Amino acid sequence: MSWFKNIFKKEEKETLDKGLEKSSQGFFEKMTKAVVGKSKVDDEVLDNLEEILIASDVGASTTIKIIERIEARVARDKYVSVNELDHILREEISGLLLENPHAGTGNIDSSKKPYVIMVVGVNGVGKTTTIGKMAHQFKSEGKKVVLGAADTFRAAAVDQLTIWSERVGVSIVKQDMGSDPASVAFDTVQSAVAQGADVVIIDTAGRLHNKINLMNELSKIKRVMQKVIPDAPHEILLVLDGSTGQNAFEQAKQFTAATEVNALAVTKLDGTAKGGVVIGISDQFQIPVKYIGVGEKMQDLQLFNGIEFVDSFFKKR
Repeated sequence: MSWFKNIFKKEEKETLDKGLEKSSQGFFEKMTKAVVGKSKVDDEVLDNLEEILIASDVGASTTIKIIERIEARVARDKYVSVNELDHILREEISGLLLENPHAGTGNIDSSKKPYVIMVVGVNGVGKTTTIGKMAHQFKSEGKKVVLGAADTFRAAAVDQLTIWSERVGVSIVKQDMGSDPASVAFDTVQSAVAQGADVVIIDTAGRLHNKINLMNELSKIKRVMQKVIPDAPHEILLVLDGSTGQNAFEQAKQFTAATEVNALAVTKLDGTAKGGVVIGISDQFQIPVKYIGVGEKMQDLQLFNGIEFVDSFFKKR
């Protein structure tokens, strides 16, 4: 079976390479212009690099960290040629990502059964699609999955999740539109326990216009689930749309203030040149980036691997 696993890993890596192609090309085009006529890394090159990283949506504070690391290396090595810059940049960003708590993120803790995932995020970021793809992955691993349609404020959200449950072949718990989301979450967890399910994924409403209401609602959902499973939810997964760049940072700020987010999924990276947002979000929020979305297909939601991500991001086309 190892040959089959290797083929699958190879296909996964090729998908990641392709998904980050726009981000990578945009970055290298700017890098080439930044070092033209230069032989060594000097202050001007570093200033240009800083601008490029910020323009790639890495974020200001993470960019400063990266520049400081490169400055320290230039000072230590006395002379660094511009030809070495992308290699050094790759090493320093990999190092930064490995210091962040995403490293070694597995899929789920199988000692928790059912393992309860509450999914949060604003409407339009790909939340329901992400849930559908996660359900597909868990099912393909032989796990029994139950979905909970607790975004009861939009009929479209419940309908979309129902379509995904049918497509993937997993059960779903839902109520009428306008029902209490906490009631749906309670029924879902209760049903999952009765069925001997391995994984529960609860969809929630993505409204940010009133943070207090959002906070209260998410707290209530957690409280009622804990009547059935005292340590639920085991994971609060925030879904962010990578193509929105800096807006994704803002959403991360709002949701981490509203609830105890402990995992992130960054979607829609294949259609954008803003892949650098993953580096910045991972660094600034110190929350594991668990999944990245690099395409439309079921298998294009990938478990995040920082080293492979940086390798694909810096792959010269």
